[in-house]
Amino acid sequence: MTTQALRAPAVTVNGELTALGDIPVHTTVLDWLRDRGLTGAKEGCAEGECGACSVLVARAGTDTPTEWTAVNACLLPIASLDGQELITSEGLGSPEALHPVQKEMAVRGGSQCGYCTPGFVCSMAAEYYRPGRTCGGDGDHEHGPNGFDLHSLSGNLCRCTGYRPIRDAAYALEDPPENDAFAVRRTSPPPAPASTGMTSPEGEFIRPASLNEVLTVLGDRNDAVIVAGSTDLGVQVNIFGSRPPLTIAIDRLEELREFSFGEDEVRLGAALTLTEIERRLAGRVPLLGEMFPQFASRLIRNGATIGGNLGTGSPIGDTPPALLALDVSLVLASSRGERTVALSDYFTGYRQTVKAADELIKTIVIPLPLAPMTAFHKIAKRRFDDISSVAIGYAVDVQDGVVRDAKIGLGGVAATPLRARETEAALVGRPWSEETVRIAAGVMAAEGTPMDDHRASSSYRSAMLGQSLLRFYFQGVAS
Repeated sequence: MTTQALRAPAVTVNGELTALGDIPVHTTVLDWLRDRGLTGAKEGCAEGECGACSVLVARAGTDTPTEWTAVNACLLPIASLDGQELITSEGLGSPEALHPVQKEMAVRGGSQCGYCTPGFVCSMAAEYYRPGRTCGGDGDHEHGPNGFDLHSLSGNLCRCTGYRPIRDAAYALEDPPENDAFAVRRTSPPPAPASTGMTSPEGEFIRPASLNEVLTVLGDRNDAVIVAGSTDLGVQVNIFGSRPPLTIAIDRLEELREFSFGEDEVRLGAALTLTEIERRLAGRVPLLGEMFPQFASRLIRNGATIGGNLGTGSPIGDTPPALLALDVSLVLASSRGERTVALSDYFTGYRQTVKAADELIKTIVIPLPLAPMTAFHKIAKRRFDDISSVAIGYAVDVQDGVVRDAKIGLGGVAATPLRARETEAALVGRPWSEETVRIAAGVMAAEGTPMDDHRASSSYRSAMLGQSLLRFYFQGVAS
């Protein structure tokens, strides 16, 4: 069973409705745009790490009906934008009428060789139009007095090292004028999801209209691949030549976009992007609040989902250690019904999980109340936008100086993400003291089966585990 499009797939690009045409279903947004002469977006890495390809997409906002969201065009299949609105750097302004972002980049010397500039412009424009960004603040080392968040550019690289004038351009931006067409567009809803069906010799792409239809297809086809933000699948397509015979887009399904913060639990739909979750939680789950800025870049977080991060089964994903510490459960759905699985029981081997081929992750459930002491530590070669060598999530409850409960999630130290059970046992019921923590740190250094690879050695990973627990303790004492 597949979904058949009721009309010719098309995308509104820079205000003009453009048919997708007869193209391979795995054609990326970047390749499709460049084939049509819109060459501002460039391919720098084909992995979503350089931002030279960034463009703007109209998506449902958390504070306004629509937000202009910057995404990596090199990762998304153009089929996933059927019926949607897309703006490229060419659509923001022209040589005769520069957009404010383009003007500031020009007058402040923010462009050198120019290869990365259109991508910077699109990411900067997304922050320019972000609801809640207002001028008049004092700023800090990562925010300008105009409220501009430099993290919005964390996924854009300038190989000419022109970052200071780019930052200067970002910090010089004022609020959009009231008659700015892109600002006005935010007050209307984004296009509704289009029911899409495309085929080509290399495969088939569908966007079903409901979760039930998705589950029916999954039950009928064991060769189907689920895609939301395509931040993982896009790399497989670009770098490794993967061509799934059937790709099912689920990112716009309302059944997978639940968000609720109740008295006993928080429920997060598996297709919500990390940016959406971050903004909706607004710091109410501090452990996730620490994890979000360290998860790749804003460009990636604008597309990536927790469901996708868990669905890959990767041992080095950033969300599993944090979610293990939060003791979350997953709601798995199929045409046979739903079942709930503890995340600590979800991973079974390297990129293997208990999720059956006909199931998908529907909801992530965080139990409440939260532990009063939490932290997320990511050890990587770069501060941001990097794959972790080791990642640790902490959730500890200390009452009257005694550890009443401790949950510690680990990533990058075994074939699967895991709970540091022996370390937890070495802490619970004992005084929260330096002596206890040093003993537990020795236990933690031996958790998992750390390996040697290009990111870190086994001995380094073990040392970082022990040091991380000590850091967690001393930071808590200092506060």
